[in-house]
Parts: sequence; structure tokens; C-alpha cells
Amino acid sequence: MEISWEQVKEYLESLKIKGCVPGSIQSYRHNLEQFYQALPEGKVLEADTLPHWRDSMREKGYKPSTINQRLVSVNCLLAYLKLWEYQLPLCPDVTDTQPELTRSEYLRLLSAARVLRKKRSYLLVKVFACTGIAVRELPKLTVEALKEGRLALTGGEGRIIPLTGPFSKELLDYARQEGIKAGPVFVTRNGRNLNRTGVTAAIQRLAQDARVAPEKCNPRCLQKLYRATQEQIRQNIALLVDQAHDRLLEQEQLTIGWEVI
Repeated sequence: MEISWEQVKEYLESLKIKGCVPGSIQSYRHNLEQFYQALPEGKVLEADTLPHWRDSMREKGYKPSTINQRLVSVNCLLAYLKLWEYQLPLCPDVTDTQPELTRSEYLRLLSAARVLRKKRSYLLVKVFACTGIAVRELPKLTVEALKEGRLALTGGEGRIIPLTGPFSKELLDYARQEGIKAGPVFVTRNGRNLNRTGVTAAIQRLAQDARVAPEKCNPRCLQKLYRATQEQIRQNIALLVDQAHDRLLEQEQLTIGWEVI
């Protein structure tokens, strides 16, 4: 079954007509945009499309509540289109026990690393909080990728992470100091890739000086902070777009609107 963006817009308009609040409509729009972008070439919906999308989100580390929120939006769209057979049950209600790392705590980790002159720990904290990559993807962060200005990640939908600005320069400077001219930036003294245990240990050594709970000092919490920050930025942008659109309509109404008696 082919899904068109026009059908999605019609559904969103139907929500507006029903009196759905703008914030909820915007949330539905964002979720449906993510779904639409994940559709294969031709935007064809098949029996295994939603399961593959759900599994892809799991692989990227999205918590069950976020996955369920997106599935609810898609299931509602499919109900509107009378495509009930393509709907997918929600994920089991699993409580996300991963603790929340605040942005101020993140900055304290960076400050502690600078004071202690632990540059590798400083950069590892930044890598996970600024890019959202997983530990298994760390070997792909290479000198070549930094010079190219982009990190290409495969798996799931795939994504490209820009590597520019001061952070990229910090990483290149670190590689130069360590004598790393090519390949992964972060390696052991024997030239092997860092594993999760080593990465977590390096970050947790900052906990006491940074006054941050040790259970928050790990790659997963830093990735979670990255996703939360991205989501907040998207919501702010969406709000600005809505406000700009409303101002445009008001101006057009003042310019050429039909006189209301």
C-alpha cells in the first residue's frame, strides 16, 4: 500500500478540525515525519514495514515510551486510512530506569576533566553527548572522518554526523598529540579499540570531582542527554515555525482578507 504525504496532511488537518490542540498536532506531525522518512523507496507500506521501523528505533537506543508514542501516531493514521491490518501493537510497558543526566551535570564533568587534565576523558564525554553515537560506533570516529568533516554511520536508517567546528579541532589536536595519523582516534596503548568497560571507567573517574552520581557517568546517559537535547531543539523550532506561519496568515488577512461584518 503506497502512502503519500498528502494523506498524512489530510489526517493532520482532520485532527485540527476535531479540535486537537496545536501542541498535540505538532507532536503527531513530527512522529509521522519520522515514519514517512523511514518508508522504503516508493513510500510503500508492507506487512513488515512497521516491525522493521520499531526494531530500528530499538537499535538506536530509543526508550520504549518514545517508540510507543511514535507507533500510536502511525496507528492512528492507519486507522484514518482504514488500513487496520498494518497496525502494530505497542512495545511492552518497560520503565526506563536509566538515570537522567542534566546539562549542568554534563558541563561539570567537562570542567572536572579539564581541572584534572584528563583530555581523553574530556573528549569521550563530549563525543557521546555531542554526537549520540554508541560505544560500538566509536572505532568509526577516525582521523579520516574528522578531516572529511563527517561521520557516516550504517545500520537501521543510517545517518551522517557533521564533524566540524571547535570540537572537531579538539579531536584532531588530541590525535596529533597521541601520534595517531590515521584510523580510530580512541585506542588503547596497544592500539586496540576501546571497549565499553574502559570507556565507562574513564568517564566514571570524573564523578567525584564533578559532583555527579557515578551511575550517571556512562555513555548511555550521555547519549540520552544528546537525544533529549535534540528533541527539545526540534520542539523549539516547530514552535517558531508555527508562530511564523500564524504571523504570515495574519499579515495576509490584513492585506487581502475578506471583510468580516
